[in-house]
Amino acid sequence: MAILTFAQDHEGSITNLKPAVKTIFPSDSNPKINHLLASLSTAEWGRWEPYLEWVNLPLGLLLSESGRAPGYAYFPTTAIVSLVYVTQDGASSEIAVVGREGMVGVALVTGGNASLGQAMVQSAGQAYRLRAQAVKEEVDRAGPTLMRLLAYTQALMAQVAQTAACNRYHSIEQLMCRRLVMGLDRLPTEGMVMTQELLANLLGVRREGVTAAALRLQEAGVIRYRRGHIDVLDRKLLELRMGEGGGVNGNLHAASNGISIGVARPKSPQATLSYRHSDPRPTPVWMASI
Repeated sequence: MAILTFAQDHEGSITNLKPAVKTIFPSDSNPKINHLLASLSTAEWGRWEPYLEWVNLPLGLLLSESGRAPGYAYFPTTAIVSLVYVTQDGASSEIAVVGREGMVGVALVTGGNASLGQAMVQSAGQAYRLRAQAVKEEVDRAGPTLMRLLAYTQALMAQVAQTAACNRYHSIEQLMCRRLVMGLDRLPTEGMVMTQELLANLLGVRREGVTAAALRLQEAGVIRYRRGHIDVLDRKLLELRMGEGGGVNGNLHAASNGISIGVARPKSPQATLSYRHSDPRPTPVWMASI
């Protein structure tokens, strides 16, 4: 793990600063598992690498709060982060999911001074983070990195829009299927811990509705649920039952610059959430023509 010391000048810039020690990443973690980081050119990577910090993200950790400026941009590698909107009376609903295809902290890219919702770790794992000031300086360069970040932001907004439409028109069972697929596609292994209570909170529905939907899916041979663990027995059937909501999840498209975000099929055989059928999933890639 890199141990970094930052000392800001009167303008708050870190451009000319050096890390206190050489950047050392854990041997079992590669920052370029994250597809935004992997898309950086050699020159861009050279600017970012000294300031990237490896972090372990436990379940439930709050990365940013609504109405507050994010202090860091996070680039998950094995963790999954839920972007959650919380109402004044405390009710909540997930509006987007971020995994190794993207970043948490797009307000730093768009120029906003505050996050619109909470960013909470939904599946524990690893990530890399970059101080907000470093991201803002890269945005000010107005180069290829900014184009990639804006394209990702557009893709994330497409996910938010689709979530809103699905929440309005889909049944709880369809919402549950969609959320399971979204989680699976962003995991570095084929294991998922997901309680019915957590799933109900993410979907913004009553737990009884999730319990009934899970029972129907189990009876249909789609999943098997046991004490907070879900086994998917038939992914293809799961995708069919989620309806139209899978199109953008499986391949989030940013209309500009020909950039698309896909989702990855993990290859680890160790699984809490396992598959009984071979079903290759698309690998998440950024394809840029900028």
